[in-house]
Parts: sequence; structure tokens; C-alpha cells
Amino acid sequence: MSDIKKKSSRRRIFDIIQIGNKDDLISRSFDWFIVTVIILNILTVFLDTFDELSSLKGVFRIIEGMTVIVFCVEYILRIWTADLLYPDKKPLAARGRFLLSFDGIVDLLTILPFFFLSGFIVFRMLRVVRILHLFRVNAHYDSFHIITTVLVEKRNQIISSVFIIIVLMLASSLGIYSAEHDAQPEAFRNAFSGIWWSVSTLLTVGYGDIYPITVIGKLMAICIAFLGVGVVAIPTGIISAGFVEQYTKNQHSDMRISDINEVGEVLVDKNSDFRSKTVREVSEKYCIQILVILRNGLTIVPIEDVTIKTNDILIIRTEKLVKS
Repeated sequence: MSDIKKKSSRRRIFDIIQIGNKDDLISRSFDWFIVTVIILNILTVFLDTFDELSSLKGVFRIIEGMTVIVFCVEYILRIWTADLLYPDKKPLAARGRFLLSFDGIVDLLTILPFFFLSGFIVFRMLRVVRILHLFRVNAHYDSFHIITTVLVEKRNQIISSVFIIIVLMLASSLGIYSAEHDAQPEAFRNAFSGIWWSVSTLLTVGYGDIYPITVIGKLMAICIAFLGVGVVAIPTGIISAGFVEQYTKNQHSDMRISDINEVGEVLVDKNSDFRSKTVREVSEKYCIQILVILRNGLTIVPIEDVTIKTNDILIIRTEKLVKS
């Protein structure tokens, strides 16, 4: 009986500390408590840099210590319940998986600077990584979920555009170095100086600390400045198009059109009742026919034992679609 109670309490703790359960008041309260602690911790570290507030350094240190204790407790609880997060692994392997996961590393980096790295201002800046917890909280809600989904879906196009930027940056840096080195040996000492100039020009920052003075250099700068506008527009256009596509998909996310007898499209999100169910279970429970499953650009044949996953797009047909 005690083992059952222990498992039950551990499951309850796991449900509370896992982010995104909107139906659980305690879980949502815990989420906002952690967000508040994160903001308080970052604000304390920020205010501690002001000489005018040196008299409050002791108070700041106490507040920071209390927030770190909260982070430590949360970190320990997440390790303790890791086997529930990865049910397909053994307890020890699940804990190792969590420790090496992105969330596990972020959690660790939020704690280590307080105990070991406080004497180094560069390492103290690692504390800002705690704000990633805010992103992790929002990742389970609609707004940030859309952002992450777009970035994942358009990652190939974004990587390609970044590659184009790198090629242009290297080409323009070598070009401007060849054109300006003889005229400005101090400003353009080597190709790295050209890289600094090309980055500030291509990204339309234009610091003005180094600039071409030769005719060829100026003509090259004009061309690169125009290319810079296009370079910035390429990833912006890709991401913007991704947002439009995602919002269009979300209009059909878990929405059922009443009293029709035609084909419809459904996006399976993290809160969908379809998620993690097989095609047969969904078809029987909701009285619908799944015609096609679109997954990461691939077409999946909807045989009965295929499991439906998050971000799958279902092409369905039913006589009466109801809101789930």
C-alpha cells in the first residue's frame, strides 16, 4: 500500500511540475510561481550591478540564494520523476536522458553560477539563461508554440539562407580587402577586418568605424549594401510565410465543421484528443474516416495501427463533424 501511495504522490508531483496543464490549477500556479522566481532572480542579479544600491547587496544575496534554492528543489524533483517523463526507459537511463537533455542542461546552468562561477562576471551572465524557462513555459501555449513550429518546419530554408549570407559575407570581405588594403592598410589589415565590415554592411547596421575610400571599394560597397537588403529579407520572408501557413493550419486545428459530408483538414496539436491514438481508435471514437496523414512532408498511409502524432495533418471525411 505504501508503494502505491509513493507512486501516486510521485505521479502527482510529476503532473504539477510538468508545464502546460491548463486544467490543473495547482500545476498552473506552480508554473507562474517558477516564472515569478525566475524574473525575481534575474532582476536581483541586474540590480546588484548598480553601485548606488551597494547598501542592499546583502538583501540581494539573500533573495538570490532563496531563488536558487527553489531552482535546486525543482531540479531534484525533475530528476526524481524523470522516469515518468521517459516511460519507455529504465529509471536510471531516464534520469541520465533528462540530465543530458536541453531542459536538464538549462536547469543545471541556472544553478551552477551561484555556487561555483560567481567570481567571474562572464560566467555570471550564464544566469540570464534562466529566462529560457520562460520560453519553456510558453512553448506549451499557443503563441510560442507557433513560433517553434514555424522554425522547425522552415529549418531547411532558414539554414539555406544563412549559408547564402555566409557566402556573401566571405566573398564581400575578401573583395573589400583586395580593394582597400593598399589604400587603408591600418583599417583593412587582413580578411578579418573585411569580415567585420561586410557583416555591418550586409546586415544594414553600418557602424562607420571602417569604410571604403577608393572608387572600386565604394562601388563594391554600394552593391553589397543593396545585397544586404535582400539578405535580411530572405529569412524574414521565409519566416513570415511560415507564420501565414501555420495560422492557416491552426484555423482547422481540432475544429469540426457541423453537418457537412465532405473532406476536411485537421492539424493535431499538443492538446488534441487525437494525439497518441491509433487510426482505428480515432475512427471508432469520433466516427470519422481518416483518408491521409501528412507528417513532416511525407504522406502516411492511415492503416489501423498507425499512431497519430503531434503536428500531423489529417485529411478526414465524415458525415457530421463535432467539436472535440
